[in-house]
This record gives sequence, C-alpha cells and structure tokens, in this order.
Amino acid sequence: MGEKKNIAIKICGMRDHENIMEVATLSPQYFGFIFYAKSPRFVGEDFSLPKNLPRSIKKVGVFVNEGNATILLKAKKIGLEFIQLHGNEKVAQAEELKAAGLGVIKVFSVNDEFTFDETTPFKKTVDYFLFDTKGKFYGGNAETFNWNILRKYDQEIPFFLSGGLSPENVHNVNDIVSMNIHALDLNSGVEFSPGLKSLEKIKSITQIATNFEL
Repeated sequence: MGEKKNIAIKICGMRDHENIMEVATLSPQYFGFIFYAKSPRFVGEDFSLPKNLPRSIKKVGVFVNEGNATILLKAKKIGLEFIQLHGNEKVAQAEELKAAGLGVIKVFSVNDEFTFDETTPFKKTVDYFLFDTKGKFYGGNAETFNWNILRKYDQEIPFFLSGGLSPENVHNVNDIVSMNIHALDLNSGVEFSPGLKSLEKIKSITQIATNFEL
C-alpha cells in the first residue's frame, strides 16, 4: 500500500440554509458562497450564514471582478475567511485583501493553450490557486479540463482542482495526486439543482478521495 494523500474538500455554490447545515454534517474543510449576480448559484443580496455553522469549516466568498470595498464589507458582515477571485483581478487587489487579514484564492481558467506564466505575479500574495475549466461562464462551466496540462505547472503554490468533478470521474484524480493539490472543489457535479447539494454524491467523492495514494 502506498502513502495516502490528504486532500481537502470544498463545497462551492452553497446558499440554502437547510442544505448548508445538512452538508456541514459531512465536515468538509471549505464552503464556497458565490457573490456574483449572474451565477445561477448567487447567494442574493441579503445572504447570511446559519448561526450554528461549525467554525471548523472555512468560509470562502467567490467574487468576479468586484471592488475591494464591496468584498471587504461582505467579508466582515458575513464572516468570510477566504476570498476567491474568479475574474480578471490584478495582483494589487489580492495584496490589499491579504493585508486586511483574509486568505486569498486566485482562479485561473485552463484550456490546452493555457500558460502557467499567468500565475507567477500572484505567487507572493495568494494562499492558493484554483484551476478551473476555461469556458463561457464565470464561476464554473461544469466541465473538466485536461488535467495533464497541470504537469506543466511548477507546483510551487498549492491548488484547488475544479471543473465538473463528480463521483463518476473523481477517481481519475489519483493519476495526478502526486501534484501539489490542496483540495477538490465540488459544485455542479454534486447537485440536485443549482445551489442544492446531494449528501450521497459528496459522501461518494469524499470516500474516493480518502483512498488516493501517492
């Protein structure tokens, strides 16, 4: 038996209080909340967290080309611990968020032509990168990309793997598990409908992920 790879789980696109608390019983390491009005998983203008949400689950706010004044206001009001920058944000914006005491996750949309040189300016600022599938929509396209592209990445900054992960394909992550993967980012692949997650699908992925071997 090889050495087990410990990979965190992030459930993104949460917004329904009852569903949030149900999924919380599975103890994922992160919840993602989308503050982008054009997303079908937009939390809405008056979103708040359930009062009994376990502190062990880190709260991530997902923003797309939003100004830091709004981001910082939301972070303080709601209790966000990480900010996921999912648009064309610049390094200076990430630096300001970091200086405010927030963790920063910078998203890059990947296709076969992607060059990881784009990540370099952010390396001294972010906590993590997130590699998602390049497509028409911000905040996810429910499709996987060619994970072999990640072999061109220098693995310096740990990353979240995103893009159409589901119980049917997540076992393939074991082929790249030796890379610097910090977490699996789950969204549409574990849903009944936009914003509502299936506990059984999350359990299935979590079980598979716990058996990844280096």
